[in-house]
Amino acid sequence: MGWTHTVGTMKNKSKDEATASMSLSLSDTLLYYVLLFIVRVVSHLPFGVLYALSDIIYIPFYHVVRYRRRVVRKNLTESFPNKSVNEIIQLEKRFYHFFIDMCLESFKLMSISGDEIRRRMKFVNPEILHKLLAEGKSVSVYLGHYGNWEWISSAGLWFQETTIVQVYRKLNNRAVGKIMGQLRCRMGHVYVDMHNTVRFMANAARENKPYVYGLLADQSPKKRDAKEFVLFLNHSAPVITGTEKATKRYCHAALFIDMKRVGRGYYEGELVPLHNAPQSLPDYELTHLYFQHLEAEILRQPELYLWSHNRFKYAKEVQQ
Repeated sequence: MGWTHTVGTMKNKSKDEATASMSLSLSDTLLYYVLLFIVRVVSHLPFGVLYALSDIIYIPFYHVVRYRRRVVRKNLTESFPNKSVNEIIQLEKRFYHFFIDMCLESFKLMSISGDEIRRRMKFVNPEILHKLLAEGKSVSVYLGHYGNWEWISSAGLWFQETTIVQVYRKLNNRAVGKIMGQLRCRMGHVYVDMHNTVRFMANAARENKPYVYGLLADQSPKKRDAKEFVLFLNHSAPVITGTEKATKRYCHAALFIDMKRVGRGYYEGELVPLHNAPQSLPDYELTHLYFQHLEAEILRQPELYLWSHNRFKYAKEVQQ
């Protein structure tokens, strides 16, 4: 009873905090309900219709809207200096086509059944995480903006013996942020603002109960916080170090999710230990290990990475 009450209290508290942080103005409220209607309609479309719609949207999205084309082209050109212009353009097109797929797939979280999402987003070796949880360990699960990372929110269906805590960064558009919160929490996740993560972890540690924290750790820090750099995709790139500090401070195990797209609308996630004893590593070594795994994942199928994110805003290109 104590465990159930504690989890319920923390879930309700985190949801209340998320709701409060997403209170909307009148204009944002109108936008929210318009977007919510669109998301709900799209979420009920069969996958075949969804991908036909994606094929149609891709053409004007790439050729007319040209969403962040300059950022994408810069990121790809700098990350793959040995590719020809034609190869970069072809990769760019594959990225945009996948990006539309991923967005529409994410809308499906509004209504997709548990059985369907488990069939489409598989964890191929869940026993690794089950074992750590059975040992009473909390786990930091590192992932990147790769594949359909939004579908990782279905992890709660695979690991029902614990609570999945999804750490997020607030979006500038509050209406979109509120909808994303609904999509991500539908499978039972706790949704925690990155600025409240340490407090949440400290409370969980005092309860001595295992939690799983999903950490998208490849975001770019603010310039004033750029204190550690890693070699990543032909860049010397600044990195967020708070995830590593929290993992070590609260003695979490550290796993990486290696995502594969095995078909349109089908993904597999492999749980890979980053290190058997992360607390023993020198400062920032765990972060470097994470980016090594992430780069290997990206190089395998680069169009699945979020190239529209200005990841290298404060990075320096490595000269060949």
